[in-house]
Amino acid sequence: METPGSQSSLHRANLERVVRAVRLAGSLTQAEIARSTGLSAATVSNIVRELQESGTVSVTPTSSGGRRARAVSLSGDAGIVIGVDFGHTHLRVAVGNLAHQILAEESEPIDVDASAAQGLDRAESLVKRLVAATGVPASKTVGVGLGVPGPIDVATGVLGSTSILPGWAGTNPREDLGQRLGVPVYVDNDANLGALGEMVWGAGRGVKDLAYIKVASGVGAGLVINGQIYRGPGGTAGEIGHITLDESGPVCRCGNRGCLETFTAGRYVLPLLEASHGPDLTVERMVRLAREGDPGCRRVVGDVGRHIGSGVASLCNLLNPSRVVLGGDLAEAGDLVLDPIRESVARYAIPSAARQLTLAGGALGSRAEVLGALALVLSEMGDTSVLDGIVPSRVPAFT
Repeated sequence: METPGSQSSLHRANLERVVRAVRLAGSLTQAEIARSTGLSAATVSNIVRELQESGTVSVTPTSSGGRRARAVSLSGDAGIVIGVDFGHTHLRVAVGNLAHQILAEESEPIDVDASAAQGLDRAESLVKRLVAATGVPASKTVGVGLGVPGPIDVATGVLGSTSILPGWAGTNPREDLGQRLGVPVYVDNDANLGALGEMVWGAGRGVKDLAYIKVASGVGAGLVINGQIYRGPGGTAGEIGHITLDESGPVCRCGNRGCLETFTAGRYVLPLLEASHGPDLTVERMVRLAREGDPGCRRVVGDVGRHIGSGVASLCNLLNPSRVVLGGDLAEAGDLVLDPIRESVARYAIPSAARQLTLAGGALGSRAEVLGALALVLSEMGDTSVLDGIVPSRVPAFT
């Protein structure tokens, strides 16, 4: 038994600090590990050597600042993590390892509004198929990250609002999927996972304070404060889509009038173009037509950008993020939507907050949420299982 404060417990704590730093970043040089952990270069060198000898990490030559360096990452065969992302019209699953490498990924259409049971049936089947395709034993699975397009009670895992996902209200997808697969499941809403994905792999890398805005069938924001997702005590932080822009405006699905969502989400703005473009227009096609010069689509995209900018200005005034990343299909419009957002931010945000803000389109596109689900597992899984040999005694139900 290790005694608190003993050399052995201090050594174990230092091992966990190094493993955590590498696990969260994917790959770090030894100098970067020293800076992020506060450990001396000599201590880091000794720990990395020990971890390499045990097969926990791999070390490869690299360069940093023009000098030779050694990149440290967790061993590719140390374990796998699984990401599951439910959108309103799609299911996407990805399998990755602890070195942040994607081993398999697939998406298929789905009507997520139908029922939780049907959606989780599809997810279970796709997870089993992709894990089998990787050739990695299912017993190597560390955990599953699960994203759903609705508010989650982070303490219980229960899905809330009946107006957003009526077929899922009151269900516990974390518990259900965990029972099906026999591994830990971590759940969050899609906007928070989009923020995690962009922060680890995309347009938010290296940024500790950012907001990820996702505009799809609804509008949500994932908020990162000092490098951590901020969920609020009830898990509903970031519902930017329900900021009131016009108290006499259209009735929102939440029951209020004039929410930001009623001026920006696809279900509200696409009918504006129905007379000229037909009833089957999608946000993706509207964006493509706007880029090709269609005047009606360009006008709607620009108006949506200005309304989003009002919400972003409120975020700037309240939280002062250093970066806002726009995700979802709308981000593909590029400056056609980003420039109107910038105009509204310049008009409505406190000048000092607006000057510090960088606005960018998402770098991961439709993959942001499923990669964020992988990042969620990597951030929550802990380091004990890595140091002790990934869950050697647990055999998941889907082997």
